[in-house]
Amino acid sequence: MNKLINHILTCFLLLVIFPSAFAQVPAPGDAQTKPIAIMNAIAHLGNGKVIENSAITFEDGKLTVVADATTIRLDLSRFRVINAEGMHVYPGLIASNTIIGLEEIAAVRATRDQDEVGEFNPNIRALVAYNTDSEIIPTTRFNGVLYSQTTPRGGRISGSSSVMGLDAWNWEDAALKVDEGIHLNWPSRMLYPRWWRGETEWRVNEEYDAEYDQLSGFFKEAVSYGEMGEPTVPNLKMKAMSGLFDGSKTLYIHTGRAKEIIESIQFAQEHGVKKIVLVGGDQALYVASFLKENNIPIILEDTHRLPEQSSDAVYLPYQLPFLLKEAGLKVVISQWDEVMKVRNLPFGVGTAAAYGLGKEEALKMVTLNPAQIMGVDDKIGSLEVGKLASIVVSEGDLLDMKTNKLKHVFVEGREVTLDAHQQRLYEKFKEKYEKQE
Repeated sequence: MNKLINHILTCFLLLVIFPSAFAQVPAPGDAQTKPIAIMNAIAHLGNGKVIENSAITFEDGKLTVVADATTIRLDLSRFRVINAEGMHVYPGLIASNTIIGLEEIAAVRATRDQDEVGEFNPNIRALVAYNTDSEIIPTTRFNGVLYSQTTPRGGRISGSSSVMGLDAWNWEDAALKVDEGIHLNWPSRMLYPRWWRGETEWRVNEEYDAEYDQLSGFFKEAVSYGEMGEPTVPNLKMKAMSGLFDGSKTLYIHTGRAKEIIESIQFAQEHGVKKIVLVGGDQALYVASFLKENNIPIILEDTHRLPEQSSDAVYLPYQLPFLLKEAGLKVVISQWDEVMKVRNLPFGVGTAAAYGLGKEEALKMVTLNPAQIMGVDDKIGSLEVGKLASIVVSEGDLLDMKTNKLKHVFVEGREVTLDAHQQRLYEKFKEKYEKQE
């Protein structure tokens, strides 16, 4: 009886103290039932091309026409027509290496599900923990981010990432490509100063060789396991690694320092890994020729940050995407500092555009480039006939926080509501102060 009373009191307190916790997340959009035509907009295709006066149609969730409206004739009688004259159309942006859907409130342990116990967890699948009811997802969508590479954290090998849509009832519906890559946190030769001890200088990692040997042993075991054929009792960790050696999965190596970039990539190649992507790469510019020679793409951290080294130019993070692109590398810009900052992805890209890239090349770094790296460029990443109709229509420049104002969003043909708890709070307090006047 006492337990029941305590439970009722707890529920009452939650309702009184945290009413916003019970606010509803917008439901996914309904499946497309009628063909839609977006006419007369400036279309940024995501592949570097722009159509100044476009005609874009889609049916059953797929693009059917992407063309210059001045050169074609369309019978629009059966279409729902959206006149987007003066507006801008983009493919949905892709957030790489993010924990969106895996973490809700960083300070509340019960809402964090991105990190598994243990050092070697290639069998851990981020997508099964993906929470489609996250309040963060709608706030991310209304800045144009429609897909994420949902990625685990922690340990030496964190687990596998999947490409997820940001409009779905459950993770099964959200998954666009499952278990597309394994994430390796490469050991560092140098360790951060321990500020709690008053240290200000980096220190040598005395355990580096032991950590390297442990990692090497794990990869050798994985290679041997793959050569055995199908065992009677499968080893889930080893089985998850097998895709790295037949090219069906990508190895994402998280590291930043120049020497460790070279060591980690050579290590992966020596163990027979077919596809490699560098994540982080603060000093990638120093080894750009090595990365180009080995055809290694790179996923960069957000541009809105200070450089890692005090000797670097303060604007280097803004310029790095351009400098690496000029060096011949395939570059992706991401935003993984804090999960709620994923919504600011287009604005970090806009800064990179201003520091050498130009808008269309910068847009590629959050559309077609990540789609190609993750192996989903046949479905998303650019506005091309046959691809999924995941489209963003903005009254202004999507990459400019002053003019980015979304008018319509479609995910695979479904029109998505742009309402979320931030808008609900705005309307609530707007009404309050209007009444006071």
